[in-house]
Amino acid sequence: MHRTRKAAPAVRTARLASCALLATAAALTGCERGSSDGADETATGPSGCPTVQARAREAVTRAERTDIPWGGPTSGPEAASGKSIVYVAQTMTNPGVAGAANGVRDAARTIGWNVRVIDGGGTPAGIQAAMSEAVALRPSGIVIGGFDPDSTAQQAARANAQGIALIGWHAVPEPGPSRQPDLFTNVTTRVQDVARISAQWIISDSDGRAGVVLITDASIPFARNKSDLIREELASCQGVRLLSVENIPIPDASSRTPREISSLLSRFQGRWTHSVAINDLYFADAAPAFRAAGEKGSGPPYNIGAGDGDPSAFQRINNEQYQAATVPEPLSLQGWQIVDEFNRAFSGRPDSGYVAPVHIATAGNSEGASAWDPSGYREAYRKIWGK
Repeated sequence: MHRTRKAAPAVRTARLASCALLATAAALTGCERGSSDGADETATGPSGCPTVQARAREAVTRAERTDIPWGGPTSGPEAASGKSIVYVAQTMTNPGVAGAANGVRDAARTIGWNVRVIDGGGTPAGIQAAMSEAVALRPSGIVIGGFDPDSTAQQAARANAQGIALIGWHAVPEPGPSRQPDLFTNVTTRVQDVARISAQWIISDSDGRAGVVLITDASIPFARNKSDLIREELASCQGVRLLSVENIPIPDASSRTPREISSLLSRFQGRWTHSVAINDLYFADAAPAFRAAGEKGSGPPYNIGAGDGDPSAFQRINNEQYQAATVPEPLSLQGWQIVDEFNRAFSGRPDSGYVAPVHIATAGNSEGASAWDPSGYREAYRKIWGK
């Protein structure tokens, strides 16, 4: 086991053992609340998955390392002058979106550009209005911050026609350039890596026997793809059972999550051992419901966020308050990378091709859970830009 939180071993062992006794060989079909509701599923399989578990433990050990040197670009065009960037945010209540925006602001100050952030408020109409406003400002570039570009296809087409460079942050499933939609590049970790390591942490942490609740936002293609990949990886271990898939749109998280958590606790009781959410913010909203039900902050259920590295998530992890781990995006680094990618676009150069590695933050890391950024990126980008 990789965590060092002070969970009571005897209680945890008894609980997981009771889960195993409740298991059956029935295949899981899942339950996605809001669209369908099936019969209660068993929590854990009878025999775990020793081979898969060993592989998961090795992967988790690697991902917990914090001594990762800078592996990004060390050369590129010097800073272009007089540029302006508009960051269109899906919603600034999403910690990942806001963290990347702050990174863009920080990097823009260094390179000498102007930045404006427009908050889409998390609604289709709000995001479309924000994109329309951004295009009307005729900036040098626009960041599509955490939403599907197809939802603003008309505005994106106008930006393309006007020669405004478009760069996504978590806008499409894969990092790198995109032609449909037309993005110079998309900055993100590989969703496959994030999904896989999140599921592997559960497999490793549970010794291959877990009853899991998965929380996602199916309205965001990126998030939906991530949760689908998590499901696939969890299914690689026969001792893991996916109890429920909860579809809670991020803008509704604060109102819906406590209610859904209370319902799940009543429904699954001791069979629920682990949770994984596509964003840390769900566990901030879940904490009051867990607390009201008398659940210990140190778990179970043991909760992992498959993104984005909200500062409050690190506090919950280190204080053992209803979150055990997160797979944080290097948000500040990604903001700096966005600015560097724009500089390459303005200079007629190709994108850098850099994709940050995945990391798992837990209380058991050498310095506890903390913001994740590979060292050396600020110095590297300043040198590239001549700043």
